[in-house]
Amino acid sequence: MTIGKLIKPTLVLATSSLISGAAIASGITPQKMADAIFSVIESDRTVYTRNVVDRLQNKEEVLDASEHWKEESALPLPAQMLRMGSERVNEKDSGFTYSLLSLWAINKQNKPKTPLEEKALKIIGKDPSKNFYGEETLAGKKYFTAVYPDVAVSEACVKCHNKHIDSPRTDFKLNDVMGGIAIRIPLED
Repeated sequence: MTIGKLIKPTLVLATSSLISGAAIASGITPQKMADAIFSVIESDRTVYTRNVVDRLQNKEEVLDASEHWKEESALPLPAQMLRMGSERVNEKDSGFTYSLLSLWAINKQNKPKTPLEEKALKIIGKDPSKNFYGEETLAGKKYFTAVYPDVAVSEACVKCHNKHIDSPRTDFKLNDVMGGIAIRIPLED
């Protein structure tokens, strides 16, 4: 059975319409779309962190993860994998963007850049059971912005952040909120 037979053409059309910024009658709202995108990002990130980085670096001790992974023949850090995926999505002009954010960013590029991002990080940091949703206008264009908790899913996350020389916070524990993943969907063309 081909993918085309598994997915109804109306769903494909609905998704295309949503990504271009239009809310549609089928019930796929920007929030539902952002939640679905986050589900994929969070799943991939967790699988990579637990099954690749944690296993190869911490359990089997055969390969390290490093921010200088190219020069050191090491694994990219989970944050770097997320950034590379985000950059690839941006290259494709997919109709949405995503990024990693933190109030305690090691990489300064991951600090909040808008008041909404900062507010969202504070809220999800206090209550990681709830996602943050809002709208903001950037460069004259209106966006739906969702921010989801980015949680330390393995000891690899905790050890890396707590030991890093540039880390502004060194007391993370497993399952702590370390930051957030922001997804933006344009609400207008």
